[in-house]
Amino acid sequence: MIEKELDVVIIGSGAGGGAVASALGPLAAAGARIAVLEWGPKLREHEFTGQELEMARRLYFDRGGMLTRDLGMTLAFGRGYGGSTVVYTGTSLTVPPRVIVKWNVPGLDSEDVLRRSEKVLEQNNVHLLDEALLNDNNRLFRDGCRRLGWAVEQFPINVKGCQGAGLCNLGCPNAAKQGTNRVQLPAAERQGVKVVANCRVERVEERGCVATVVPSPLGEPSAWEPGEYRIRAKAVVVCAGAVNSPALLLRSKLPVALPALGLYFTAHPALILVAQHARAITNHQGHPKSFYCDQFARTDRFLLETCMYFPFTTAKSLAGFGAEHSKLMSGMDRLQMILVLALDDARPENRVTIGSRGEPVVDYSLSERVLDSLHEAMKASARIFFAAGAERVHAPAGQRFLIESSERDRLDELIPRSGVKPGKVPIAAAHLMGGCRMGSSLTDSVTDCWGQVHGLPWLYVADASLFPGCAEINPYVTIMALADRVAERVAASLEKN
Repeated sequence: MIEKELDVVIIGSGAGGGAVASALGPLAAAGARIAVLEWGPKLREHEFTGQELEMARRLYFDRGGMLTRDLGMTLAFGRGYGGSTVVYTGTSLTVPPRVIVKWNVPGLDSEDVLRRSEKVLEQNNVHLLDEALLNDNNRLFRDGCRRLGWAVEQFPINVKGCQGAGLCNLGCPNAAKQGTNRVQLPAAERQGVKVVANCRVERVEERGCVATVVPSPLGEPSAWEPGEYRIRAKAVVVCAGAVNSPALLLRSKLPVALPALGLYFTAHPALILVAQHARAITNHQGHPKSFYCDQFARTDRFLLETCMYFPFTTAKSLAGFGAEHSKLMSGMDRLQMILVLALDDARPENRVTIGSRGEPVVDYSLSERVLDSLHEAMKASARIFFAAGAERVHAPAGQRFLIESSERDRLDELIPRSGVKPGKVPIAAAHLMGGCRMGSSLTDSVTDCWGQVHGLPWLYVADASLFPGCAEINPYVTIMALADRVAERVAASLEKN
């Protein structure tokens, strides 16, 4: 066992870990010993190949194929230098104040979160794409929404020098997306923070953790030699994500009772719909996600977003198989695509647990309310497709594989609520949140409003697992804003000691 002494150890290098590392950079420059421990590799530039299955193996936990215990929902999240900021599309929205109010966490106010969010937007070069850079897939969604009289907004995105490769979810091969791997982590390293790749943290101990560094055939060599490490630190900040952070703390057998640990997991359960046009459209060329519609966020509890996925992901997201499936897939250059997200409630029965080997297990049941939202979202998406000029639509809950434009007035009949069943329609988790939720009560929360774990003044959490409920938007900026708060409290605690 190799012994290490640090001032701060940060577990995970995604939106939360990268933000904490960057904020604590000045302390490292002043002599503090700070390290980020990242389970995955730090890929070299040429290793971002853009090949779907290859990059899924390199950048996603469990190759992007983790499932809930009941096999009803897919969970995809990143593992590597930069975490999930490497494999998402760069959408950068600030959380609506009403969400912070709904969370009802004493000491957490929307003005502070907004102020910190604005700092993130500036750091990451967030802006709107020029009209000339929008592809047909995005323009058709926008135009369809407008013809229906529905609210549609453009996503601000965190890119610099985007070349329109359309590979955001596979790790940008052109170094354009400004994730923590491009901004916060390099900035922290320049100030003396050590980032240790290929380092899996096995468990957290009193003021420290135990981790293993394993050689990897991919990426740069780890900053530490292979072996098992016991790290002692004045502060431990867990930023391993909404699945791995609760799982890590559960297998660590902490010296305090945390009855809410792992509970209240939310996921924005999502479906993909596709429509076929008579002509080829630009879809894979250009940024894949430029617009969203929140017309129904408060009533039917769903969001609609543009998206464009790759052949394997698209194929598994379609209902059915056989000749119809093959024929639709063979014309991908004519496909328009919409991602629908249900805004799920935080329920204690939806939770992260651990298996016999300490591995994360997610128990999640799709409530009738979520299934209702997905049903209404499918019908709304079909209306957008047809308003945009699509010839036919594939809805996973549809009575037939394809719905023709001549049948657009029969959507209530052709996309029945009875067809929206777990296991029948392919559902994926869009955004993983909760499991170490903030709050004031030990009975229903894990940390306080600053991310400090109840009863353990040296242990913090700084990622999406802090969310008391779903964010109702893409959560990347909010994660970083909350992590900035946590870093401020960590820095203050170091000064006291």
